[in-house]
Amino acid sequence: MRAEALIDLSAIKFNVQHLKKTSGTKLLAVVKADAYGHGLIPVAQAALAAGADYLGVALLEEAITLREAGIDAPILAWLVQPGSDFARAIDLDIEIAAASLKALQEISDASTSKKARVHLEIDTGMSHGGFLSEWDQLTAAHCAAVDIIGVYSHFARADEPEERQNQDQLERFKAMVAKIESFGFKNVIRHLSNSAATLKNHSAAFDMVRTGIAMYGLSPDVTTLGSSTSLGLRPAMQLRAALYLVKDVPAGTPVGYGATESTSADTRLGVVAMGYADGIPRIAHASGVWIAGKRAPIVGRVSMDQFVVDLGAASTVQSGDWVTVFGNGSHGEYTADDWGAASQSINYEIVTRIGPRVPRIYAPHVY
Repeated sequence: MRAEALIDLSAIKFNVQHLKKTSGTKLLAVVKADAYGHGLIPVAQAALAAGADYLGVALLEEAITLREAGIDAPILAWLVQPGSDFARAIDLDIEIAAASLKALQEISDASTSKKARVHLEIDTGMSHGGFLSEWDQLTAAHCAAVDIIGVYSHFARADEPEERQNQDQLERFKAMVAKIESFGFKNVIRHLSNSAATLKNHSAAFDMVRTGIAMYGLSPDVTTLGSSTSLGLRPAMQLRAALYLVKDVPAGTPVGYGATESTSADTRLGVVAMGYADGIPRIAHASGVWIAGKRAPIVGRVSMDQFVVDLGAASTVQSGDWVTVFGNGSHGEYTADDWGAASQSINYEIVTRIGPRVPRIYAPHVY
């Protein structure tokens, strides 16, 4: 095996329990995008075992995969556009988000033998999705053929707790929810909080929180909210790879496509058997790997299947040895946060983009 992503499901369970205790309410575990790269089915099962009340996915096909795996917990799919197979969703007891009158009408039309279970998405200031001007046109009649289970929105800047927009969205959410309650839906599940709000804005917890990145042990924003450790979270993924080749090179040796960098001194280089086809960002420069108790920085451009690190002239590392690409940082290794910063991105992207040809290995006590 040339590379592997080690996933500690006990860390997932710990984070779910920590976040649920922090919120004091129901918790929806966000497992979209193959559970942020950690593996859809194993993570969903672990989250439910730890006390998650709901599972949340973006796509209907993700929800169907969960049902086909025998998972019978409540599932919400929220990026289900008009024209989708709403009848299949209803038959599988998958709860569906409606963000427009057209979507709500199509869902209602598909509610024949049994009613669809619907969460109404409202736009309180992010503009990605949800009812906005159409909310004024919504009537009780539009909702008559379905069961309105929930109403929700999404914070745009919850990872910046001091921003006024958070309070504006909270107040708008309350005002818009009042309309659906006026139709007689008094027990709808109100959910607004993402990971950042779950951790830092308890006034927005309502009836359920939706936890994504924090469930995987990563901070929503290291700069504004602090590290995983300071937030009481345990990173669940460690990415490892084998060294395809180790070689000694003289000073001035160009490395990689475009010869963008050259060695500054005689040194030993290691070729790591992963590349951008596996999710290693091509743009990453100020990062590297951990091996033999030290960091080895990247030299040159990341290629499709490999990248090169500077092991140092005194290194005794050999071809075939394993390196840690990122971990939780407790030993000094690079973290997903480090890789995110090095590639002008965020930790979300680093873990989520790890490709399918990197096997996920479910191992307790990864760290």
